[in-house]
Amino acid sequence: MWTGDSVSLGPLYKKAEIDILAAEYISTVKTLSPDQRVEHLQKIQSAYSKCKEYSDDKVQLAMQTYEMVDKHIRRLDADLARFEADLKDKMEGSDFESSGGRGLKKGRGQKEKRGSRGRGRRTSEEDTPKKKKHKGGSEFTDTILSVHPSDVLDMPVDPNEPTYCLCHQVSYGEMIGCDNPDCPIEWFHFACVDLTTKPKGKWFCPRCVQERRKKK
Repeated sequence: MWTGDSVSLGPLYKKAEIDILAAEYISTVKTLSPDQRVEHLQKIQSAYSKCKEYSDDKVQLAMQTYEMVDKHIRRLDADLARFEADLKDKMEGSDFESSGGRGLKKGRGQKEKRGSRGRGRRTSEEDTPKKKKHKGGSEFTDTILSVHPSDVLDMPVDPNEPTYCLCHQVSYGEMIGCDNPDCPIEWFHFACVDLTTKPKGKWFCPRCVQERRKKK
């Protein structure tokens, strides 16, 4: 295995070596015997082969780097989609609790006002920070939720970006990964597999489900 320095500098050294061998061959070709010509040409060919080997290693490293970055991007997309779904669930739950608890807070406040003024003041002082905190939280979540998967579709698409899912499109919006480690597609858009939320437990794509049924 080649190191990063040898892969990056190897082709330069070999190219310089090829230039030197070619210049020597051209300048001395008339004085060389047939065997010497063959030997000299073999040296040039060997240098070319080595240079090609270095170049192939560079291409392989570039592909591995691209796949690694793409894997992390897909994982980040999945985490962001999961975060957005959890955030929506929490916001819906907090809205339900706040709307359902208004009557209780009002009744409790009236009861405490009848008992003593001091206790009524403490209740109002305790409620105030909670309202501010909820207001600030809603502003933050509104900002987060303002980014929709449809906005991703409007972004320019890299023609070299790999495609996924049954629709053979690039990654966007909410996606789910198949739990089959040998799945050829790996990632799927929610809409393409009839999902609105991430299912609990393991999930297998339609193709892998059919394959598992055939094996049984």
